[in-house]
Amino acid sequence: MTRNKPASASQIRAPVRGPDGRLGLRTLILIRWIAVAGQAVTILTVHFGFDFRLPVLACLLVVGVTALSNLFLALRMSPRARLGDRGATLLLGFDMLQLGVLLYLTGGLENPFAILILAPVTVAATILSRGPTIALTLLALALTGGLSVLRAPLPWTGMALSLPFPYALGVWTALSVALAFIAAYVWSVADEARRMTDALAATEASLSRAQNLSALGGLAAAAAHELGSPLATIAVVARELSRDVPADSPLAEDIALLISQSDRCRDILAGLALQPEAADHRPLEQLAFSLLAARACEPHGGTEIRLEIVTDADCRGDEPEAPETPEFTHGVGNIIHNAVQFAGNRVEIGLYWDDKIVRLRVRDDGPGFSSAVLASLGEPYVSTRADSDGHMGLGVFIAQTLLEMDHAALRFANRDGAEVTIEWPRKLFGRGTV
Repeated sequence: MTRNKPASASQIRAPVRGPDGRLGLRTLILIRWIAVAGQAVTILTVHFGFDFRLPVLACLLVVGVTALSNLFLALRMSPRARLGDRGATLLLGFDMLQLGVLLYLTGGLENPFAILILAPVTVAATILSRGPTIALTLLALALTGGLSVLRAPLPWTGMALSLPFPYALGVWTALSVALAFIAAYVWSVADEARRMTDALAATEASLSRAQNLSALGGLAAAAAHELGSPLATIAVVARELSRDVPADSPLAEDIALLISQSDRCRDILAGLALQPEAADHRPLEQLAFSLLAARACEPHGGTEIRLEIVTDADCRGDEPEAPETPEFTHGVGNIIHNAVQFAGNRVEIGLYWDDKIVRLRVRDDGPGFSSAVLASLGEPYVSTRADSDGHMGLGVFIAQTLLEMDHAALRFANRDGAEVTIEWPRKLFGRGTV
C-alpha cells in the first residue's frame, strides 16, 4: 500500500480500462436524430415563421449531411455496438464541426444557439477518457475562436445587426471559459464515479472470493467426514481379504494395492479436514475477540516479521464475542498484510474493549505513511508501489469498505510507524453482526 516514498502521480492511478466501449451506438444515433430534427425545425421556423432571411438551402444541406451519416451508421453497424474512445471522439468531433458550419452560416457567436457547442464537450467529458476530452475541448475552443471573426451576417429584419466588438469578445470569452470549466469539472466528477464503481466491483469480487473459499472449505470438511465411514469399511474388508487369501494367490497383490490406496485416501481426507480453510465452518459460532484477531493474523504469520497480539490492561468487562465473518477476516487481514509488508521487524495488534467500544489497533515499526498519501487513505487506487508490480492500490480501500459493512470506523496515523485503528460499537458484539 503506502509509506514514506516520494509522492508522484502514480500514487493515485485510474484503473486500467479495457477496449470495451462505454457509449451505445443506438443511444448516439437516437440523440443525433433528435439533433437533426431540432436543427431542421429551428431553421424552417426562423426562416418562414419569423421571416429572418437564412441561407436555408445551405443550412438544410449541412443538416442533411448529419442525417446521411446517421443512416450510414444505422445500416452498416449493429445497433447493439458500443463505441470506444476513438469512435466516439470521431463522431462527436464530426457533430461539432457540423454545428460550427451551421453557426458560420447563421451569424457565428452572435447566434444565440452558439451555446449548443457546449453539448458535445459535455457528452465527451462524461463518457470519454482524458485525452479525447481534451482534444474535443480544444476543437471547440478553436471553433469558437474562428466563429468570433469568420461568420456570415446574423439574419435580421431591416438593417443588419452587428454587435459591438467588446460584447462579441465577452461572448467568446464566456463560451471559452464555460467550455474549459465544464469539460474539466464534468470529466473529474465522471472519472471519480467510474473509479469508485471499479473499486467497489473489485471489493465485491474480493469478498465473493473469500466467501467462496470459506464455502469450499466447509464443503471439503463435509466431504472428508462423509467419505470417512465408507472408506473405513473398504479398508476393513480389504484387510480381512488379505488374511483369507494365501500369499501366493494371484489376488494377493491386488488386495495389497487396494489396502495401500485406501490408506492413501484416508491420509488425503485427514489432510483436508485439518486445512484451516476446510475447518468446520460454523458461521453462527461465537468466537472471542482475541481469537478473531488471531484468525485474521494466520495467513500472514509465515514471514520474518513478528506478529504480536497484545490485550490492553485497561480493558473493562467481559471479552466481546462475535461470529467470524469474511468482512472481518478479510478486512482486518488486509490491514495486517499491509503492515507486514512495510514493517521492519514487528507488527503489534492491540486489543481493547469496554462497555462502549471494541478496538483493534494495528501498528508496525516501518517508515509510516507519507503525508501526501495519509490524506488520501481509504480512497481507491492509492499506492506508492511501482507500476511494474501490477498493484492497483485497492488494499486499504477494500479493507475499509468491508469493515464499514460491519459498522466499523477506521483511523490512520503515524506513531513511530504506521498505525491503523479500527473501532466497533460494543453493542454490535453478540448480535452476530461483526
